[in-house]
Amino acid sequence: MSDHRENPIPGWLYTLFVYGFGTLCLVYLVAPIVIAIMMSFTAGQTLKYPPEGFSLRWYEALLDPVRSGTEHIAAWNSLKIAGWAVLGSLLFAVPATIGMTRMKRKSVNAIEPLLLAPLVLPSLVYGLAALIVANFFGFAPSLWLTVLGHVVVFGPLMYRAASVVAQGLNPSLAEASTTMGASWFMTLRRVILPLLMPGILAGAFLVFIQSLDNVTVTLFLADASTTVLPLRMFALIEESLDVRVAAISGILIAITLLGLLVARRVLAPRPQNP
Repeated sequence: MSDHRENPIPGWLYTLFVYGFGTLCLVYLVAPIVIAIMMSFTAGQTLKYPPEGFSLRWYEALLDPVRSGTEHIAAWNSLKIAGWAVLGSLLFAVPATIGMTRMKRKSVNAIEPLLLAPLVLPSLVYGLAALIVANFFGFAPSLWLTVLGHVVVFGPLMYRAASVVAQGLNPSLAEASTTMGASWFMTLRRVILPLLMPGILAGAFLVFIQSLDNVTVTLFLADASTTVLPLRMFALIEESLDVRVAAISGILIAITLLGLLVARRVLAPRPQNP
């Protein structure tokens, strides 16, 4: 007896829902980006949509070291924090990934949730908790405390990206290298790390972007002299709806898109020679 059941949802209705809802989600995600870019080219004095004319004056003002000196310092601080966060994540995530591939599955299932826990915990809660613990041990908010906080919160992103690649590696490659007389360090440098590089680069990109854009952890762990770009953008909006905020957003969007294109180009699988 056939168990064929007629689909209660007509095909046209299913197609309409999938494509219609998908289009709405895409518009919801992309529309704010397009509007922010459009407002950055306004000739007006404040953030306003639709923009009043077309002008590059706000990008010129943003690049002016006299008018936007504070924003330059904030951007440099954000880049430093993001760069150090990527380096710190490398020192933690890559050894953790390699170590996990050598452990039994039961041990991995027990330890891995602890490594990924910062991804689940709200960063606002972690920032406040980290500040309380730092004060308890006598550490004042600083740039380096902010870097440490970013490594803890965003480092698991690099571990996750590298571990996904590591799960697909053939362990016999490292064994063959050792059998041929290579030392452990040479095997690590010539075999394991090159194979893990796509995951490491993807994780570095994720950590850098998340760290550059973070507000909650930086708000609690940075000192008063460490002005970062996201907090400076909030201040500009609160003070005067400065159009330079839209210009900053346009530059950050361009950097992110460029990074995605470069990552896609670098990490794209190469065709295998027959």
